[in-house]
Amino acid sequence: METMRLVVTGTVGAGKTTFIRTISEIEVVDTDRVATDETALMKRTTTVAFDFGRLQFGSEMALHLYGTPGQSRFDFMWDILIRKAHAYILLVAAHRPQDFRYARRVLSFMRQRANIPMIIGMTHVDCAGAWDPENIAIALGYLDSEQQPPIVVVNAQEKDSVSEAIIVLVQQLQGCLV
Repeated sequence: METMRLVVTGTVGAGKTTFIRTISEIEVVDTDRVATDETALMKRTTTVAFDFGRLQFGSEMALHLYGTPGQSRFDFMWDILIRKAHAYILLVAAHRPQDFRYARRVLSFMRQRANIPMIIGMTHVDCAGAWDPENIAIALGYLDSEQQPPIVVVNAQEKDSVSEAIIVLVQQLQGCLV
């Protein structure tokens, strides 16, 4: 059986843990702890190591999903998780432009360690002040649309939405393998 490893990364509160919980066919292994820094202003708990979920595609293919912590103090886990990944999705909360610079830093960190397919998932697009995909792409440093990865809208709480994002990510991966 073939196993593909996909990393779900991004800023604090972008929906990484929810994304994995929504789609995983097993009970998600998580390392959530009570937030003790500025993250506590946004949410009660936060991931301190990683989240793990699994999705089976028939008898021949399994998808392992690894969610990274959002805070940079845990970037050693980003390093560990991205090195053996086949592809990743960067989740960005579209309504928090103050986080875009940090999302760009996460993206740069991942690119320096792995040259693998990726997509950008925009979450919270239904919130006031949400940016559109073109402006988020520019904020993340994609000035040339030919070099820009696919940007998908993701509601991390809806299974169909998460499934669609994973399909786009797997298609990116398959496109690189051909």
